[in-house]
Amino acid sequence: MKNEPLYQQIKNKIKEQIQSGKLRMGDRVPSEKELMEEYHVSQITTKNALAGLAEEGIVERIKGKGTFVSESAFTSSMNQQNKSKGFIGLILPTMKTKIDQEFVNYIEKYVAKNGHQLIVKITRESQFEEAIAIEMYKKMEVKGMIIFPTEKENYNEAVLRLSLDKFPFVLIDRYLENILTYSVASENENGTLEAISYLLDKGHKNIGLISPIITNTVTEERAKGFEDALLKRKTTINKNLWLTLEFNDISKNKTPKLIKDFLLTKPEMTAVFTMNAELASYTHLAITSLKNETGRDIELITFDPPGISGISFIEQNIEECSKKTVELLLEQIDGTYNPRRIFVPVKLNQCEHFESLLLVDKI
Repeated sequence: MKNEPLYQQIKNKIKEQIQSGKLRMGDRVPSEKELMEEYHVSQITTKNALAGLAEEGIVERIKGKGTFVSESAFTSSMNQQNKSKGFIGLILPTMKTKIDQEFVNYIEKYVAKNGHQLIVKITRESQFEEAIAIEMYKKMEVKGMIIFPTEKENYNEAVLRLSLDKFPFVLIDRYLENILTYSVASENENGTLEAISYLLDKGHKNIGLISPIITNTVTEERAKGFEDALLKRKTTINKNLWLTLEFNDISKNKTPKLIKDFLLTKPEMTAVFTMNAELASYTHLAITSLKNETGRDIELITFDPPGISGISFIEQNIEECSKKTVELLLEQIDGTYNPRRIFVPVKLNQCEHFESLLLVDKI
């Protein structure tokens, strides 16, 4: 792929979007300018890519209106799907983070590599929608399912029924604590332990934690890793330095102020760990605002890359998680049933100093 001309790589990307259903018959294809910005290439490159697709009959270019997926391309894509080994259903609660998008990208890659087609349903953190998606996929006679469970405290009964029926499925990112199923997750506990140990090594004694309410195996393991790091150093676990947020309180409009107000009440805190990249971005806003007003600085470390320069973070191996997930699902589809949990190692990316390069709105 890397040896192909850039215009050919862009052509292939658009073809993949048509085959996956992201682009359908009659949909507008990004313009030359939009493709330039997305792929950071010259206009001549994007012009050649679209011209090549038009020559193959995959797109139709209408002067003054744009470029659109042709009927022949859609028919070809459907014929290709009909020749596949069948559909795999992916259910996930959100597509708002880069991590979510990387999971979909790599899962689709390995599903397609093994001759299947991926279809996606987003539940928007609704267990009702999760149950509907499961029933819909069963009616479609998908070969198997990959499920990111919602953040809710209790698992969906529809997921439990899949387990009891031994229907091919894999849970990813979290698992059923008291029921052995196929699941793939990152080493949340070890990763958090390493992150907090890193802060302790730097001399931090009062370390805060900012988390969604702790309701699932992900948040439970990360909280345990936090505690274990302190226990190993015989340091007191002070849960007065913990801020747990209801799901409804996590938003760009509300969360930064809630965190800033919390930090103001904890003058002894010199560092803080956040459970995920979204909370890291909100915490960074709060810390920067606090620093501008009082001169007080707080070191921030988080799980997953926050996309902000100078912040240490724990990095999951999304491609390996996705690959293992597809392998476990295909094992079941091929007739083997040996449920187990797989934990994929993570790594700590350290930043020795941090400076904000972002403009921060007043909180």
